[in-house]
Amino acid sequence: MRFDFTTRASPEQVLRALTDFTESRLETWNRTLDPKTYELRESGQTWAVARESSPRSPFWVVVRYDWSDAEAVRWTVLDSSYGGGGEGLVQIARGVDGGSQVHAEWTYTGARLMQRPLLFLINHGMGRFISRMWASALDRYAESSSR
Repeated sequence: MRFDFTTRASPEQVLRALTDFTESRLETWNRTLDPKTYELRESGQTWAVARESSPRSPFWVVVRYDWSDAEAVRWTVLDSSYGGGGEGLVQIARGVDGGSQVHAEWTYTGARLMQRPLLFLINHGMGRFISRMWASALDRYAESSSR
């Protein structure tokens, strides 16, 4: 899955929103992160391991996030309910008027045979939907951070 979008959030705010693993993460990403399944397992200065899923989704993942590279936030799926793995990244560039241009991409691999049709839909039909949800979350984050 790949998508690009623009947000009013500055590059610094986007990075902060993506790498904040405090309780605020559940508030920032309230439409895309299920608080019932979210669990921070480990974290360090430039990395975190968390169990996450989307609300009403049958799938969950344990992901290792890494933002040691100033150019991108990267992640690797360590464990999943669908029996596969995957990886992804988000790149953030300064946009016009202090906002950001965000590029995101990720892949899911090795799914069990029964899960493949659902993963096909995720990889081929959800980019536009997810990009709108992420842009909305980051716009709200920018607004709340500027108060």
